[in-house]
Amino acid sequence: MDIMRDGAVRWLSPAGFFTMRWWEWGPADGTPVICVHGLTRTGRDFDPLAQALGDAGRRVICPDLPGRGASDWLPDPMLYQPPVYVAALSHLLARFDGPVDWVGTSLGGICGMGVAATPGNPIRRMVLNDVGCFVPVEAMARIRDYIGDEPVFPDIAALEAHLRHIHAPFGQLNDAEWRHLAETSARPAKNGGVTLHYDPAIATPIRAQEAQALDMKALWGLVKQPVLLIRGAESDLLLEETAQSMAAGSNVQLAEIAGAGHAPALMDPAQIALVAAFLGQ
Repeated sequence: MDIMRDGAVRWLSPAGFFTMRWWEWGPADGTPVICVHGLTRTGRDFDPLAQALGDAGRRVICPDLPGRGASDWLPDPMLYQPPVYVAALSHLLARFDGPVDWVGTSLGGICGMGVAATPGNPIRRMVLNDVGCFVPVEAMARIRDYIGDEPVFPDIAALEAHLRHIHAPFGQLNDAEWRHLAETSARPAKNGGVTLHYDPAIATPIRAQEAQALDMKALWGLVKQPVLLIRGAESDLLLEETAQSMAAGSNVQLAEIAGAGHAPALMDPAQIALVAAFLGQ
């Protein structure tokens, strides 16, 4: 069984240099897999998947995006947008000499599409976990409404109860998996207790305007790599019609996860096997 390691990269933003940290599994000489988390999550969400891929010989890198987890917060909240995340991730990609695979959940998938659409990019195969080329306005409004506050919880158990509620669409997780998400989602609050492990200012760009649909069809049209598109069967973010239209492309394999919405947690052995099989091709 592989042991998790950590690492860091300095990256240049419009506001200066900052540190982005990551969590790493598998042999240092394995073919890299980059796993990028969702909007309010951290790289530790991928621990079960990363450990399995690492045990199979892949080098798995799971960064905390800027403003999340162990990575630096940014001084200008308006920098918390996908082009800046892609810039940070590009500094990480520059560490590798050769192709990489990409697993992106929600925001991590949007970043993946941004990289994969760029000429000369190193992405070989890509997994998009419950995100596609179109996000409806209703889903964007829901996201806008649940981020940006900074609730303080008396302990990890209370934070876990909160996560079980807001992230119920992750699917049927067991008690140990929920506790893992809670423990890796927590940071000490200023006056005692714990709060969520991200900068509340990540909500600022989203709340700066009225909710509107996110149309990335032009970006998607530039993605030519083989793609595994995973959809939670009850997802409000990746609609069935969007997934089906994307799956019409010869490079796309569509898999729907029953009992999940936005977004499948990729902790279940069957989901891990699905991703591993695709990346192993």
